[in-house]
Amino acid sequence: MRFIDTHCHLDGEEFLDDLEAVVACAREAGVGAIGIPGIDLSSCDTVLAMCRRYPGYCYPMLGLHPEEVKADWQAILDQIKPRLSDPQIIAIGEVGLDFYWSREFEQAQLAAFEEQVRWSVELRLPLMIHCRKAQNELVTILKRYKNDLPGGVFHCFTGNEQEARELLQFERFVLGVGGVLTFKKSHLPEVLPACVPLDRIVLETDAPYMAPVPMRGKRNEPAFVAYVLQRLAEVYGVDAETVANQTNENCEKILNITL
Repeated sequence: MRFIDTHCHLDGEEFLDDLEAVVACAREAGVGAIGIPGIDLSSCDTVLAMCRRYPGYCYPMLGLHPEEVKADWQAILDQIKPRLSDPQIIAIGEVGLDFYWSREFEQAQLAAFEEQVRWSVELRLPLMIHCRKAQNELVTILKRYKNDLPGGVFHCFTGNEQEARELLQFERFVLGVGGVLTFKKSHLPEVLPACVPLDRIVLETDAPYMAPVPMRGKRNEPAFVAYVLQRLAEVYGVDAETVANQTNENCEKILNITL
């Protein structure tokens, strides 16, 4: 049985010392492919280098993360966009809105996100979307392009039924489900089966962050997506292979990752 980690920052410095071992462990666990998102200009280089190192296994996405949006956001985007012509790029991301810590660059975030949404429409590349404390603003922007968007992933979904339904109004978009599903106080085990069909979910780790139970508190790794898969199978009352097959099919349809 093989499955996909659609969102892993494998190019981060947290994996510099034991990258080969981490990848080997992921393969052994059943991870057949890994999506690697960029977050800023410098990570464009590290993401692409990682995917050249593991061709056909690691898949690159490039974008400007909302927490990296500062006063120079336009100049940064002007340098990122030409890199999206690389045929190995599978998505624009990690992009979105994040007003959790600060709204200092709120208007810049809104403008930067909308520009990258327009890229998605123009280039026919799906979006890998980060959203924290900003769903109303996010949905408002996406609705302007609703009929033209090629699709994407709402990464790290942790919301309620109403929020899930609001996001799923966007066709060809899926919810990225990660380690939060396994947390003791998470509402996702009730929320997801109540309103989200399995054909609208993909698996992710967001490694090195948000490790699932029983690895919580440790550095997250792509191999740990197996724990998310198992918990998802329990929540939906199906076997793990059913979840693997369906989420793999979703990845192929949305992100063009084929095992």
